[in-house]
Amino acid sequence: MKYLIALDAGTTSVRAFVYDLAEKKFVYRAQQEVGQSFPQPGWVEQDADEIYYKTAYVLNDCLRFAGEKEVAGVGFTNQRETTVLWDRETGEPICPAIGWQCRRTSDWCRALDDATKALVRARTGLVPDAYFSASKILWNLEHIPAAKRLLAEGRLCAGTVDSYLIFKFTEGRSFVTDVTNASRTMLYNIHTLDWDEELLACFGIPREILPEVRACDARFGEISLRDRVLPIAGLAGDQQAALIGQGCLEVGEGKITYGTGLFLLFSTGARAITSSNGLLTTIGCRIGGRTMYALEGSAFHAGSGVQWLRDGLGLIPNAAETQTLAESVPDSGGVVFVPAFTGLGAPYWDAEARALFAGITRGTTRAHLVRAVLESIAFEARELVDCIRAEGVNISLVRCDGGASANDFLMQCQADVLGVPVDRPQERESTALGAAMLCALSLGLADLHSLPEYRFAGQVFMPNFARKDVCEAEYRTYRTAVRRALLRPEE
Repeated sequence: MKYLIALDAGTTSVRAFVYDLAEKKFVYRAQQEVGQSFPQPGWVEQDADEIYYKTAYVLNDCLRFAGEKEVAGVGFTNQRETTVLWDRETGEPICPAIGWQCRRTSDWCRALDDATKALVRARTGLVPDAYFSASKILWNLEHIPAAKRLLAEGRLCAGTVDSYLIFKFTEGRSFVTDVTNASRTMLYNIHTLDWDEELLACFGIPREILPEVRACDARFGEISLRDRVLPIAGLAGDQQAALIGQGCLEVGEGKITYGTGLFLLFSTGARAITSSNGLLTTIGCRIGGRTMYALEGSAFHAGSGVQWLRDGLGLIPNAAETQTLAESVPDSGGVVFVPAFTGLGAPYWDAEARALFAGITRGTTRAHLVRAVLESIAFEARELVDCIRAEGVNISLVRCDGGASANDFLMQCQADVLGVPVDRPQERESTALGAAMLCALSLGLADLHSLPEYRFAGQVFMPNFARKDVCEAEYRTYRTAVRRALLRPEE
């Protein structure tokens, strides 16, 4: 019996999974929640030390479960864009990690001249936005004295969560990342597969503070835990890992992940397509020496809206109750929700938009509010699917994963709103499954042709076409509410 460990360092928790290669399933899971702080409106920070120590805890927990059984290696996946700066000599972070949702650098991004914005778009496939890592690195270089000092001393490292964790676990021997995480920095040329010297010079970010970039199926170092030395084999950002875990490797295949945010990715194969509809062009993966590109639609908030209902408003004791509440009323009672807590991502890219409820009356109940929040997630996905369709991609089925995909009401609502079947696999942890698959590829325990065998069909939610007119009317109401939330509604 041979095990793999898949590590998923997410936004609100770190999780590790023991994967049984023979049974093709996870046989153990360990999880630790990680905190977020919001020191100012629109700011999001995390404690990189907390992420590291809780990651070590869940990895050790998985090795404890494995006991004497062989563990071949550890595959990594992680929240993307969140940026850590640390001391190369001590490995200690020098400031809070700036989260991917943080909007503190929005003004800087807006102030970029048209030529620079065009250069970013052409080289990286991204829309210049505070979402990505480059402006976060710059903010720290300008505001954190230790960053300036360590830079002058040649001791500064800057990277995403994967780079930081691998650096820590290898005791500084590996300062690396993969192409998918690099492609989210606004500094990586997705065509030449290298840090872009012109963008680095333009933004004043030294190449030497950035990690070495490797393919997704590469080796990334060795980790020592519980008297074992294990290879770190395979790495991809969480959304790309989910794309792999869902087996979406052919042109036109795609998935929607319902996590803290909502992320739609569709493979475009060997061709990097530049979107004219507010989508991002990104690297889907690089495996076996071949690069696969994807179109991505990123909505910053999805499951975070449900978390806010629980933790911010105290309207629900747990996320699972949202399904019962939503189904207890025939509709949202005219209430609509726009989840723009820290702005809106694709296709609007409006950092100053803010969340709102509209249509509230004296008859509005807790159930109506909850239903409106769940419906907003389905409407966000509809906007992104419409953008994909406008690029000429034919969508006849959508695969789904992520925590919120466990909600049957949301999945049925999604199928009705999209008008296509929504396919939920047996294993909803597609991100972790993608990490396990990459680990198997890296170690030579699987090949590309066998990857579809790792995904097992679950439940398919078929659209109820009798609700088509109702769904269209509700979607139009949602779009009207979005225009109210925008900083620039005329656009």
